Amino acid sequence: MLAILAALAVSWLAMTWLFERHIERREIADLTRTGQALAAAVRLEPNGAPVADVLLTDPRLLHAMGGLYWQVSTPAGFKNSMSMWDQVLKPPASAPSDAWASRIAAGPFGDRILLVERSVRPDRNGPAVLIQVASDEKVLRAARREFGRDLALFLAGLWVVLSAAAAVQVTLGLAPLARVRQELSRLRKSPSARMSDDHPREIAPLAEAINALAEAREGDLGRARRRAGDLAHSLKTPLSALSAQSRRAREAGATEAADGLDDAIAAVSAALEAELARARAAAAREAAFASETAPLAVGERLVAVLERTAEGERLMFDVEIPADLRAPVSEDAVTEMLGALIENAARFARRQVRVSGVQTADGPVLFVEDDGPGMDEGRAEAALARGARLDEAGPGHGLGLAIVRDLAESSGRILGAVLRMDRSDLGGLRAAIAWRSSVS
Repeated sequence: MLAILAALAVSWLAMTWLFERHIERREIADLTRTGQALAAAVRLEPNGAPVADVLLTDPRLLHAMGGLYWQVSTPAGFKNSMSMWDQVLKPPASAPSDAWASRIAAGPFGDRILLVERSVRPDRNGPAVLIQVASDEKVLRAARREFGRDLALFLAGLWVVLSAAAAVQVTLGLAPLARVRQELSRLRKSPSARMSDDHPREIAPLAEAINALAEAREGDLGRARRRAGDLAHSLKTPLSALSAQSRRAREAGATEAADGLDDAIAAVSAALEAELARARAAAAREAAFASETAPLAVGERLVAVLERTAEGERLMFDVEIPADLRAPVSEDAVTEMLGALIENAARFARRQVRVSGVQTADGPVLFVEDDGPGMDEGRAEAALARGARLDEAGPGHGLGLAIVRDLAESSGRILGAVLRMDRSDLGGLRAAIAWRSSVS
């Protein structure tokens, strides 16, 4: 729109200048014809004074300050039109005799005039006669202003039309990019997604390049995940051997050395289990972020399993999730998150674990609460701060919550999920997973 406006502004200047040149040439041509009529009728008296026996009917010549003037002059005297009244046109320094010359000069009554003039000889042996014909320049200026104003109004309307056309053209031309944005959003949610082949030929190379990049990224992620899993599994055999050595050392009486070895083995095993769990969670997360899951079925299934364990037999589980509530992630991701939270709650609960859900204006929220010792607000905030390690938050609030936070933060970058922890009205810890319906 700015480019169109600049082009039309330059066009206005150019067209106004051309119009001014045109009307000036037209006026010069009219004045020249009047001068030619005077040249044909002029004669000299015996004393050398000029006489113009010509009938010019232009009404501007018949009254003072009419706007059109003529004058014929010699050194012996001059003759001029009635419109000149008592004014006189000043002669030039030199007037051509072979053609009519034009110029802008100071005229009668304080106005500026457009003047054409020429020197002619009615009598070959007589003196030269200067013929001058002029019109007010203010008439030309007024015509130029009126034309410029009308042209500006026309070009303003044209600018509106062209800007609207350009907006429509840009909107229609860039409409395929809206689809590209949607497909990129889907690809960001799932590495296995690909951009469709149904794109205009101008965008097709971009879609192909993005698909190739996504293909390479998915392959790199798969290979990295497999290498991590293979490394973790390959370390389990040496750890088992070290455990056997620890038992032998303990049997041999080296209890202190065996205890230190067992602690180291336990730390390494916990780290391996964490990485394996994260790898499984990542695979589940990348499988289908665009899908929806009913948390009620997942919660009931997890509770049914926990109720058969030694820890679960002594607890009362309440599942209060609405049947129509939907979490905007895959079932595997919900299972990983809810499973870790319910196991953590069951480990520290005294009598009760409650699993609930609610649909808020921002999106669905799932809660897992227990009546155990819980965590104070300061520790919960510190544990959830960027850079903090949840596996150091306290006994039992470790690996499971760390995995849940990873899942929540990963889905948060896509769907707006966050993990919060605070005090439950049951007295223990309340963990909440909240999804926002739009990404900020």
